[in-house]
Amino acid sequence: MNGFKTVIYEKNENVAYVTLNRPEALNAFSIQMRDDLYEVFRAIKDDDEVRAVIVKGAGDKAFCAGADLTEFLTAPSAVKARQIRSRRNLWKLLLDIPQPLIAAMHGYVLGSGMEIAACCDIRIASEDAVFGLPEVGLGIIPGAGGTQTIPRIIGTARSLDMLLTNRWIKSDEAFQIGLVNRVVLKNELMKNAEETALKIASYNPDSVRLAKYAVIKGLDMSLQEGLELERRLSIK
Repeated sequence: MNGFKTVIYEKNENVAYVTLNRPEALNAFSIQMRDDLYEVFRAIKDDDEVRAVIVKGAGDKAFCAGADLTEFLTAPSAVKARQIRSRRNLWKLLLDIPQPLIAAMHGYVLGSGMEIAACCDIRIASEDAVFGLPEVGLGIIPGAGGTQTIPRIIGTARSLDMLLTNRWIKSDEAFQIGLVNRVVLKNELMKNAEETALKIASYNPDSVRLAKYAVIKGLDMSLQEGLELERRLSIK
């Protein structure tokens, strides 16, 4: 699979690598990137050979620095631009991917970058990573799940603090509040992500997928309903 303008897709040893590839624009999320990612993840979802996925950003400065503001500035309105971007529901697709998604983040992780990371199951950050939700400061609100996914990860109060004040946090604080699973040296980021992906890929893929499904679906259930879901899945 190749020929994408804003994404690099690779596969090796049952691990898929998805690279946001607009380093000259700090990997800003554009309509073209949305379309490319949609095609890539749709293929990954149906590929039984893929047992784990690493999502990363090209270049030295950013995982993803948010939405491409040049598209917003040339669109009739920010709302219109959001409507255009939502025609393909990338975010629902990301949340429906059965394989574990690992975000390997460095540099700027802002706006849409945080929303992509929030759709991943494991988040690994380099020591230089910086996280923020700048949308309100731009006169809009997150439109890719940020008001829903982020609070489920770090809680309501912390999410509102970041969202309403446009306060950016560094990787050490992101780890303290549970936004990321671990912080590593920048030159060890991909090694750590690959070790994690390969370990997951070495396990029974059905067990991995069912375990992920049980956790994600159980969060929207009562404890008793979640326990029943787990019971049913454990005897499949």
